[in-house]
Amino acid sequence: MLRIIAMLALLPLPAAAAALDGAQLSLIWVVPFVGILLSIAFMPLFTPALWHHHYGKVAAGWSALLLLPLALVFGLEKAGGEVAFVLLQEYIPFIMLLLALYTTGGGVLLKGTLVGTPGTNTALLAIGTVLASVMGTTGASMLLIRPVLRANAFRQQKTHVFVFFIFLVSNIGGSLTPIGDPPLYLGFLAGISFFWPTTHLAGEFLVCAVVLLGIFYLIDSWAWAREKPAVPVGEREPLRVEGGVNVALIGVVVLAVLMQGYWKPGTIVLLGETLPIERIIAIGIFLAVTVASMVLTSRSLRDANGFSWGAMLEVAKLFAAIFVCMGPVLAILKAGSAGAAAGLVAMTSDANGAPIPWVYFWMSGALSSFLDNAPTYLVFFNLAGGDPAWLMGQGALVLAAISCGAVFMGANTYIGNAPNFMVKAIVEENGVRMPSFFGYFGWACVFLLPLFVLVTFLFFV
Repeated sequence: MLRIIAMLALLPLPAAAAALDGAQLSLIWVVPFVGILLSIAFMPLFTPALWHHHYGKVAAGWSALLLLPLALVFGLEKAGGEVAFVLLQEYIPFIMLLLALYTTGGGVLLKGTLVGTPGTNTALLAIGTVLASVMGTTGASMLLIRPVLRANAFRQQKTHVFVFFIFLVSNIGGSLTPIGDPPLYLGFLAGISFFWPTTHLAGEFLVCAVVLLGIFYLIDSWAWAREKPAVPVGEREPLRVEGGVNVALIGVVVLAVLMQGYWKPGTIVLLGETLPIERIIAIGIFLAVTVASMVLTSRSLRDANGFSWGAMLEVAKLFAAIFVCMGPVLAILKAGSAGAAAGLVAMTSDANGAPIPWVYFWMSGALSSFLDNAPTYLVFFNLAGGDPAWLMGQGALVLAAISCGAVFMGANTYIGNAPNFMVKAIVEENGVRMPSFFGYFGWACVFLLPLFVLVTFLFFV
């Protein structure tokens, strides 16, 4: 797929390339996106060997199935402009931030004796849920997933531990700051104040976190009692953290994120796309942090942490295809009443044109479950008017609904949020079987959807 993107990116571009005009697109352009989703869902289930060896080629094939007809129908410049838009405005900033957090998080080693009892597991998930808003869902997930794996290595019934880890640490925990999850980061860049999520989403966060942690403790206690695992015996090693330089580097990443909200030195045009200079500098910082982490962290520490690039490569390849193929879907949604999804968009307002918060919650959430939750958030942010001052004030309930929908329901599927896929890949690399795409979605239907119904009645109706 990188070859296809590279070739199209070299095509002559207009002076100011633009994203696709959703008003010109029919639903047939959604087929490649549906195709990549179905491939992710079914191929690991029915053809696991083929998928694990060739998922990159499958992703490239669906991307080509979109980009080549796009070039034929709208012209080479439009196809090249779409690739430039996806790469520069969406994919590269996304994947570079992810790469920096993945590398630094994988360089922090929590050593010491951890035994995966129900109490210990619940405490670890609670700590990760809190840390997710401080160091991002990716950073918290990469920091804690390997200690949780080691703590539960002696147990047989443990799949539920990692499913709830994704629910809490990789998603819901990131709802209190723009650093926590990419949708809130985009809101911050659009003018939402840094601590607005902290003050306005705290109730929704606490309800989801407390309920899920309570349910997890009951399930893990039941599994523990049923299995009666043999607890490892031996000398207990006190807990300590190694790789402190990576903690400092995570702080640099956080500062780079903050910098983009407060420093606006201007813009540059690259491949027809107008880009903020601070975003280019932030990408450079993320790359420098990645290199520094690899240079300053010993190989033995990373080996002890079970660090490898497999999960990052899988996310990079699959999300490149997802970003490319979801372009027409987002464009159709952005077109509003002029697009092929006009009926869907019309449901967000009542007869008087006033926004309906609970509809925004479920619609942004449902689409965030299958589209990447960051651009989905931005679509509904703009659909609600896109004025940060109004949305933080009179429209606060609507903004809260969009924010919670995008962040919380990113947990509904493996592709709703990038850390979900990373955790799945790391857990499977360590020999633990994870649910299939639909199996995981089944867990979400049982435990998350009823919780989100409760959140709807408590906060958005």
